[in-house]
Amino acid sequence: MAISGGGRSIQEQPGHRAETGDADVLKDEAARRSGIHGWLDGVRSTRTGRLTLKIVIGVIGAVLIVVGLIMIPFPGPGWLVVFAGLAVLATEFHWAHRLLEFGKRTLGEWTAWLGRQNWVVKGLVVLAAAATALLIVYYGLKLGLHFDLIAEARAFMAR
Repeated sequence: MAISGGGRSIQEQPGHRAETGDADVLKDEAARRSGIHGWLDGVRSTRTGRLTLKIVIGVIGAVLIVVGLIMIPFPGPGWLVVFAGLAVLATEFHWAHRLLEFGKRTLGEWTAWLGRQNWVVKGLVVLAAAATALLIVYYGLKLGLHFDLIAEARAFMAR
């Protein structure tokens, strides 16, 4: 029920809260924003929407991070998927935003440091990364699938 007074209804007057609280105001503001941000603001305007969004974003981000961590030792975009998972989580969680910023800053510093080094240091870093990846793949296959690459290579060479 809106009571008119001076050309404005009570609901439109500053300082007055509608029966639905701030949800209507937030939804109206969200409708003025365009794209995904407006849609997200509309979802966040209610307590149920905010909680549902946090759960959905949390699950999607966690799945991306776990899949990315599994992909790290194998050829492919493992770290990229981890950072994508953090970016998804950062849309709803402040701690993830801080962690993502720390990761980007650290990666930038590491890349700049490596770029200043001579070719010997760069070669050693590449060899260390390759050796680490090979060890992870070897032990992952041996412990996970009971497939010993060294034993299989020896058996192949003995033929």
